[in-house]
Amino acid sequence: MKERILLSWSGGKDSALALRSLFTDKQFDIISLLTTVTDEYDRVSMHGLSRSLLEAQAASLGIPVDIIRIPARASNAMYGRAMGEAMERWRDRGVQTIAFGDIHLADVRKYREENLGKAGMSAIFPLWGKEPRQLAREFVSSGFNALVTCVDTSMIDPSFSGRELDERFLADLPPGADPCGENGEYHSFVYDGRLFRQPVAWRRGESVLREGRFMFTDILPA
Repeated sequence: MKERILLSWSGGKDSALALRSLFTDKQFDIISLLTTVTDEYDRVSMHGLSRSLLEAQAASLGIPVDIIRIPARASNAMYGRAMGEAMERWRDRGVQTIAFGDIHLADVRKYREENLGKAGMSAIFPLWGKEPRQLAREFVSSGFNALVTCVDTSMIDPSFSGRELDERFLADLPPGADPCGENGEYHSFVYDGRLFRQPVAWRRGESVLREGRFMFTDILPA
């Protein structure tokens, strides 16, 4: 019997790769995606993806999404409370495990494991320890399609925002940039791939620099 689990879902590349890995594993039943959305903007936190596109992704994947709402500029305590309430709800339904798409940041993994441990739950990391460049190329070669929604301009050029995440994008990344954006170099929106029943329709909006550092390209429902 498969274990019922949740998948932490940002709407981006690493989430999609983790989902594919879990499907391949065949020992898990992913009963819901789990996504944090910033209330004031109605967008996925950090990635900037609109809730309507998030829900369109979930519908195309055939997996429900549980949206955890937090205020803009939420403190760690506020974020912790919101997540804790969600974990309690799922634990009461018999779910013990959440999967994450983290690759190699040990401090992030420790944070997740410690917080889930407090809630009596555990974490799994299907991509952990894999080589980032290999993973990024695997994403492209396996038929996924994605757009870059945000870049940290202190790490890579703002012109990377809004581009297709393809071989040319990976080749153009500067030396020292993590090919998977694991250090926050970029965030992405996956709109098609073999896991999707149909492509998520979108149109490109304007690009805006926020906080003097983050270049966001608005991706809108078509």
